[in-house]
Amino acid sequence: QVQLVESGGGLVQAGGSLRLSCAASGRSFSSSNMGWFRQAPGKEREFVATINWRGQRYYADSVKGRFAISRDNAKNMVYLQMYSLQPEDTAMYYCAADVYARDTTWSSNIWGQGTQVTVSS
Repeated sequence: QVQLVESGGGLVQAGGSLRLSCAASGRSFSSSNMGWFRQAPGKEREFVATINWRGQRYYADSVKGRFAISRDNAKNMVYLQMYSLQPEDTAMYYCAADVYARDTTWSSNIWGQGTQVTVSS
């Protein structure tokens, strides 16, 4: 059974940093595009970042230069390092596997349960 478990969320002041982790299990993900998405209250889930099996990274414009996605295939882990957090980054953050391009953005059919990130001003 494929499972993604996120951790590392929390409350942080504006300008602070957090590192999210995602533990993947149930199969090998070394050849899978992995990613992070987020959903703020009252808004649709949106793409944040993705990394493919070769290590190529793509970011949403809103986080480019502030967030960094990485992966450790040996441990089946994916990370999202977030710097210079702002109140508008407040959302539930979801790890995703088998991320694919859809229209002008990215999507997935395999999701974790999410970890909450709250940035206070």
